[in-house]
Amino acid sequence: MTRSTDGGRRRVGVLLFDGVKTLDFVGPAEVFVEANQRVDGYELVLVSPDGADVTTSIGTSVRVHSSASEVTDLDTMIVPGSEQHPDVFATPPVLASAAHLASVSRRVASICSGAFVLAELGLLDGKSATTHWKFVADLRRRFPAIDVQPDSIFVRDADTYSSAGVAAGIDLALALVEADHGADVAREVAQLLLVYMQRSGGQSQFSASLRTPAPRTPAVRAIARVVGDDPTRPWALADLAATVNLSPRHLTRLFRDELDTSPVEYVGSLRFDLATRRLEDGASVSEAALESGYSSPDALRRAFVSRLNVTPSAYQRRFRTTGA
Repeated sequence: MTRSTDGGRRRVGVLLFDGVKTLDFVGPAEVFVEANQRVDGYELVLVSPDGADVTTSIGTSVRVHSSASEVTDLDTMIVPGSEQHPDVFATPPVLASAAHLASVSRRVASICSGAFVLAELGLLDGKSATTHWKFVADLRRRFPAIDVQPDSIFVRDADTYSSAGVAAGIDLALALVEADHGADVAREVAQLLLVYMQRSGGQSQFSASLRTPAPRTPAVRAIARVVGDDPTRPWALADLAATVNLSPRHLTRLFRDELDTSPVEYVGSLRFDLATRRLEDGASVSEAALESGYSSPDALRRAFVSRLNVTPSAYQRRFRTTGA
């Protein structure tokens, strides 16, 4: 059943709270407002747990329409996230409000760390979902019943939606519009907002975790240093072990214990990070491949497609400069 106003509009409820990430709810809200230019299909309802205005992440005050408990009928509930840790913003009043709104909604959606609210309520159990890359490990650890998709921009599982974070909320809202009114309407909204209908690549291309983690133990730090000094050398496991006077087996155990990877895989990550930095600095694909130890530009392209699902050239266009 489509829950809507008397005029046929779908009622979209957004649960706000103090500290809510501004773009998490403003971005999706603007998608529905733009969609109304074409189909007049949505009524946006902003609510808070007690009906009081909320203070957002940028310090602005937002007036809500009502308390969550006053809402009796929704098509869609959206829970945005926050820069605060979920343990801070997912308070009992927020959880109770989300539980009520979900009970009167046809479908539910989360933006960024809003996924933790749905997860706490059990609404994601047995389903696929995603969140912002910096919260992925925590979501997976705390809620093993969820099939966490770490690289997805957004995920739909039946009538449950979740998105990575901030701008990804726009992608999710466009998917909702497409499900409601078709691809043509969603495409026109995307064009009006000057955003992609569908982005290539996953959120890993935006993730700071791409950068190889800094090692802690002396032997692993030594490996990082020697490989960084000479990344083009064809480093084999025996070569790496010899540089720190350890057996290959012992060195492999150290890497597994500290970084959950092998020495050879770590070298690959170091080379990939070096290549991305060179591309960000303006090097050509050939230069980046040569200077970071790849056998050819094609080898670097394969690594980018495998890791990020984008080519080196596409990555460089997106992250080298704003074009200003």
